[in-house]
Amino acid sequence: MGWRGGLSRRFRPARLPNSLKAVQKLSEPGIEPGVAVRPQVHRLLRQRIIQNDLEPGARVSETEIAARYGVSRQPVREAFIKLAEEGLVEVRPQRGTFVCKIAISSVVGAQFVRSAIETEIVARLAAQPDPGLIRTLRKLLAEQMAVSEGGQGFVELDDLFHQTLAEAAKQAYAWGVVEEIKSQMNRARYLTTSQFPVRPLVEQHTAIVDAIEQGDVAAAQRTMKRHLSEILKDLPEITKGRPEYFID
Repeated sequence: MGWRGGLSRRFRPARLPNSLKAVQKLSEPGIEPGVAVRPQVHRLLRQRIIQNDLEPGARVSETEIAARYGVSRQPVREAFIKLAEEGLVEVRPQRGTFVCKIAISSVVGAQFVRSAIETEIVARLAAQPDPGLIRTLRKLLAEQMAVSEGGQGFVELDDLFHQTLAEAAKQAYAWGVVEEIKSQMNRARYLTTSQFPVRPLVEQHTAIVDAIEQGDVAAAQRTMKRHLSEILKDLPEITKGRPEYFID
């Protein structure tokens, strides 16, 4: 996802009304019958951590999670192990399992890898512009603009835009690598999306699509690199707004 650089604003942590929290809790996906349980529990917990529903430092209980989703403790325990490998939770012997803070170094590292991969992706697409792809991307841009500023769902539309670029360049594996390493970055994204306007992000996406359509490889790479570097400009302000969420 791109980030809003050059905007004069002060970060203010989002506070959801109790009624909205209740609606979100009720609408949370559950466990699908007939499908392996452990991957589902892992996916649900991972998403809650990334969206900061489970806040950094929060203690997560095997018993409570198992009861919440109506499963045994074994798949929950296995999901915790997987989440620990991803750096999202920390298992402390005799104390419990806790949601890890957002590691700034991981956010910066993920940005570096994303920039290297995605600037190459747009270069390949701009070298051979595909009218069908351009139409698809324009539709995605329209959907992004239709989302109310700071509205729920923009992060998902943003990811779909970048995934579409990767798959069009026949780099689905590369996108899988990006998905694996950007979980900490995503947590920072969700902290800011509800606070800042999304229009500048859509405008950056539009510039990328324009460059691809025009066959301008250098411009496509330049705009993508600038788009993905905005998070580095916002990090100091984000961490200042939520210092308890971050580490190093």
